[in-house]
Amino acid sequence: MTGNIENEQGPKHKRDLTRRKVVVASAGAAVAVGAGATLAAGAFAGENGKTKGASATSTSSDSEVCYRLTSETTEGPYYIDADKLRQDITEDKEGIPLTLDLKVIDSETCKPLRNVAVDIWHCDALGIYSGYESLSTGGGGLPSGAPSGSPTGEPPTGAPSGGTGGGSIHSEPTDDERYLRGTWKTDKQGRVTFKTIFPGWYQGRCVHIHTKVHVDGEWTDAGYEGGHTCHTGQFFFDEESVLASAEVEPYSTSTTERTTLTEDTIYDQSGTAGGLLTLKYDKKNIAKGVRASITVGVDPDATHDGTDDAVQPGGGGASASPSSSAS
Repeated sequence: MTGNIENEQGPKHKRDLTRRKVVVASAGAAVAVGAGATLAAGAFAGENGKTKGASATSTSSDSEVCYRLTSETTEGPYYIDADKLRQDITEDKEGIPLTLDLKVIDSETCKPLRNVAVDIWHCDALGIYSGYESLSTGGGGLPSGAPSGSPTGEPPTGAPSGGTGGGSIHSEPTDDERYLRGTWKTDKQGRVTFKTIFPGWYQGRCVHIHTKVHVDGEWTDAGYEGGHTCHTGQFFFDEESVLASAEVEPYSTSTTERTTLTEDTIYDQSGTAGGLLTLKYDKKNIAKGVRASITVGVDPDATHDGTDDAVQPGGGGASASPSSSAS
């Protein structure tokens, strides 16, 4: 596996930055990527321009809403550089089934971005991150030396988080597990779908999913090579859905005090523009599964690796303008 992004980062460029490579288990994976997957039709029909904080327009040829520039957030310490090319990232983890439908668009033109690489990663139902099980605080247990007591809104030292300080702090993996992590490419409509589980929570953060979008690379027999990261963000879940999930095992067995969406120090409270997902599920039985969707507006010419201009803990601000990170 190649080194982590933060270890390969050099001077920023617009499109000539070649610094990442996705390694796959076999050349057959590249064939699977080329074939794509059957995506849900009309997955974004529920999105609208009324979400608080969203700057939205509709194109003449497309009735879907175009969200201008989704908020950038910090990468967090537990990113692993695209270790798995796959859409189903569940492995054997227990939890409420979650289908995540994403559409990636150019925030300036509103046109879909095809063949870009999208990473997602998140904790399991009890707040544990694969690759970092010994550092995770899921289930209420704290790692050795970590502070105790109720969360104050600032992620505690050693706990999985969206990042601390300058956002560039990264922890090297402590184990070989890679569940709930995956990378796949968008189709000609800019869409990509992942199968996973509803994330749990851990001390200091609300329920969320991390994401990165990589552009200008090339899909080869070895995977995805070159290009640069144009977006680093997080997806969030409304309180109603999280409270419903907390009634279902294994979520209900967690002893960790939960941080709400409004208390979270990473989510910028801007609704869809800030990464808030549109959710569909049986309100009487969320255990049957959840379908989540969002349109992600990115600036393909910018470099946003989540280590500099992103929303930081306690910042609560909107994303930086496209020109602020593109040299």
